[in-house]
Amino acid sequence: MKPSLSKELALDALLMAVWRRKPAGRVVVHSDQGGQYGSDEFKRFCQSHNLEPSMSRRANCWDNAVAESFFSSLKKERIRKRIYKTRVLARADIFDYIEAFYNRTRRHSHLGGISPEAFESAAA
Repeated sequence: MKPSLSKELALDALLMAVWRRKPAGRVVVHSDQGGQYGSDEFKRFCQSHNLEPSMSRRANCWDNAVAESFFSSLKKERIRKRIYKTRVLARADIFDYIEAFYNRTRRHSHLGGISPEAFESAAA
């Protein structure tokens, strides 16, 4: 978590996801039109890790709808009207929301009413 979204931050986050998840096949990476996602370095990273970048046209958010839904849920369910005293506290709270609640417990309508962790376990 940084004050701004840089190319390095996007690459670090994506690298962490690749290391943790170890995808077996090609994975589509949806993003908005931020410059960090259109950079040559980002494209080379994706190519070398079997990732396929997907960036929609302006005003067409449908291929990024799941990400948009996630950030909407994060704002509504966790951070709205909260003021964190430090960035460290904010990072810890958001990490807890994502890892302990959103991925493991929270039921998702687009996954048939189960958590992402349960969905992946059932698919394995």
